[in-house]
Formats: sequence, C-alpha cells, structure tokens
Amino acid sequence: MFEGWDAVFLARAQFAFTMSFHIVFPAFSIGLASYLAVLEGLWLWTGRDVFINLFNYWLKIFAIAFGMGVVSGIVMSYQFGTNWSAFSDKVGPVIGPLMAYEVLTAFFLEAGFLGVMLFGLKRVGPRLHFLATLMVAIGTLISAFWILSANSWMQTPAGYAVNADGQFVVASWLHVIFNPSFPYRLVHMVLAAYLTTSLVVGAVGAFHLLRDSHLAGARVMFSMAMWMAAIVAPIQIIAGDQHGLNTLEHQPVKIMAMEGHFQSHKDGAPLILFGLPSQSEGKVNYAIEVPKAGSLILKHSLDAPMTGLDTVPRENWPPVPVVFWSFRIMVGMGLLMVALGLLSLWMRWRGTLYDSRLLHIFAIAMGPAGFVAVLAGWFTTEVGRQPYTVYGLLRTVDSASPLAPPAVASSLIAFAIVYFIVYAAGITYLLRLMAAPPHPGEQGPSGDEPVRAAGITPASAVTGKT
Repeated sequence: MFEGWDAVFLARAQFAFTMSFHIVFPAFSIGLASYLAVLEGLWLWTGRDVFINLFNYWLKIFAIAFGMGVVSGIVMSYQFGTNWSAFSDKVGPVIGPLMAYEVLTAFFLEAGFLGVMLFGLKRVGPRLHFLATLMVAIGTLISAFWILSANSWMQTPAGYAVNADGQFVVASWLHVIFNPSFPYRLVHMVLAAYLTTSLVVGAVGAFHLLRDSHLAGARVMFSMAMWMAAIVAPIQIIAGDQHGLNTLEHQPVKIMAMEGHFQSHKDGAPLILFGLPSQSEGKVNYAIEVPKAGSLILKHSLDAPMTGLDTVPRENWPPVPVVFWSFRIMVGMGLLMVALGLLSLWMRWRGTLYDSRLLHIFAIAMGPAGFVAVLAGWFTTEVGRQPYTVYGLLRTVDSASPLAPPAVASSLIAFAIVYFIVYAAGITYLLRLMAAPPHPGEQGPSGDEPVRAAGITPASAVTGKT
C-alpha cells in the first residue's frame, strides 16, 4: 500500500499536520490571557460589572483553548523521538535545554497559577486573583520566548560549535538564545497572537451586536477588539517588513522563493503580485508585477540589484509554489486586518460603531483571519527553510529516523483520525460557548457569580476592602 512513498516526506507531513493543529491554540491563548488580565484590571480599577462579566465569559473559552494547546503540544516532543531521532541527536545539546527552560519557567508558572485563575476568585480575593491572572499571561509570553528562541536558532544558527561526534554544542548561550532572527520573530509572533485574539473577540462581539446592538458586554468587547485591530495591525506590517529585511540578510534563498525571483535582476527586481510559479521551469507564469518595486521594498532603492534562484543549486531550492502563495495569503490577511481597523475608526468617528451592519459582517468574516495568517506565516517560515532543518548546516533528509514508510504513514493516519474527532468536538464546544451572549449573571468555571463570590461590591472592588 505504501510502496514508493518517501518516509522523510511522510514524517514532514505528519509534523506539519500536528503542528498546524497545535499552533492555532497558543496563538489564541497568548493573546486571550493578556486580554483577561486587562479585563480584570479594568474591573478592579473602575468597579464596572461588565468587565468581570466579560472576564468570566472569556475565561471558560480560555480554559478549553489552553487545554487543547497543551495536549496538542505533547505530540510534538513525541515526534522528535520517533520520526526525527537523527535531528534530536545532532541538535539535542542546543535545542533540548531551550525546551527544558520553557517547561521550568513558563509551564510551571502557568500551571502554578492557572487553578487560582480559574477557581480562586472567591477563595483568595480580587487582588491576589488578579496577580494569578497576570502570572498566567506572563507565563504564556515566556513560553513564546523560549519556543521562538529554539525555532529561530534553527533558522539562523549562532553561538554553536560542533563536537567530535558531529553534534551541535553550545559555545555561547547568549548568542544561541538571542540569535540574529529571534527578536524579529518574537515581536512578529506576539503581535500575531494579539491580532488573532482581537479578531476572534471582535467577531463574537459583532455576532451578538447584530442580534442586539444594546448588549453591554458585546459593545465593550467589540470596541476593545476594534481598537486593537486599528492600532496593532499597522504595527504588525512594520514589524513584518523589518522581519523580512532580516530574512533577506540571513536567509536570502527564502526571500527569493517568497518573491518568486527565479532570475537575478541587475537593475532592480519587480514586485510580483500574483502568478503561477513553476519549480520545474524556473519561472513564474502569468506574472502580474510592478517593475522595480521589489527592490524598492527589500533594499529601498528602485535600481538595487537582486539575486535570484538561478544563483542557487536546484537541490537547495525550497518548494517555491508553497512559499510563494503562503506568503501572499499572510500579507493579504494583514492588509484586510488594517482595512477592518480603519473602517472601525471611521464608524467610531461617525458614531455608528455599534450599529453598522457592514462593519459587523466584516468583523465576523475576519474572525478566522488571524489563524489563517498564523498558519500561512508558519508555512512560509518552515517550508522556506527547506531543504534544511538547521539552515545551511543540517539537511532534512539527514535529520529523519531510519523508518520504513508504512510505519510513518500508519501513525500519520492514526493522528489524522484522532485529531479530527477530538478537535472537531473541542472547536464545536468553543463555538457554542461563543454563540451564547455575555450577560450580567455570567458565571466563571467554578459556577460562582463573580462579584458576589468575591465578597465585594463594585465600589469596594477598587480598594479591595471586603
């Protein structure tokens, strides 16, 4: 049945499949944890019940998404030992400690305070509970720090040496952790997480505003989400541009694939908007392009020369069509986010933020856009790194375990069946929670009514006196 299948390709497909399921949950929970901290802080500051009601509304959703992210993340380490044992042996002295630091700092911090955050408002009081919420939010950011440091090292390796056994070992932890692409990737990913969360919150708020434009909770969540989209989406484009310039410096072949530059351009490269890249022909068919705009964007000069894939051996080319289109999907989603933010500012200025059916429908349609952009960006980053796992140093074909194709294919099929059943159920439940409108009597996971459970009145919420 599996005759002729390539074990390395199947191993890559399995990792891509499981990672695609996993990455959307941390992207959502990182932003949602910070949003919950903001909501609880606003409740303590203003004493307005609407903020604690929204806190408990989104807390239930966070608990489910966080749990699904943890479960799907366990599978990633499992695959390092089964499908990628050669990779684990070669880079274990570098990647292993980085992953361990993530567990020892971020995961322990989150696990230590998550129970208090979910069930402790009545038991520990509002101020200590707010501290627990802050610790969980900080923990998600620390987790992103370590994971992105490990991934960035694979993209732009630095601070390493190679021992007699051919293993990568640490020569400088400072250079390993803060490798050349790490700051750009960290900023880009955290902003992506905040945008992803704001679009989901905005879509849920818009959905309920279409049903009842006077619903207080829906108004507050929609307004906050639109402010986030209006402010962060343009910042993300700037951060993405800087990330692209860094990639041009350290991974030029990836940029060639993203831009579809099969040929070198001595007098300025065009910006190819759309087309059909052909790996075999080495060109973009039916290209729609803007002359010299590619050099202007990448080197800030119309006539700056740009090298193309014709200067790179074909065996070192990444899969150009995948990288080319995933990059355009990511950029397209980003431009739509900017458009949503600008439209919300216009409607806010006109005083129709809560009544504009056009804006609400647009916001609902953009609800999944953050997840699409994150997945497209991840495909651009990881597929663009091929044919290497450690860029320029360790090839993917030399990283895989010596397994027969049927062994990898059977586990891939098993993962697909289990994931589609389990995560379909989880996502369906999340959507059901979001479909229910927030209301003044909103309860948290413990079933306690928020203000009464804390033993405080809205006025005393500010001082913390009971």
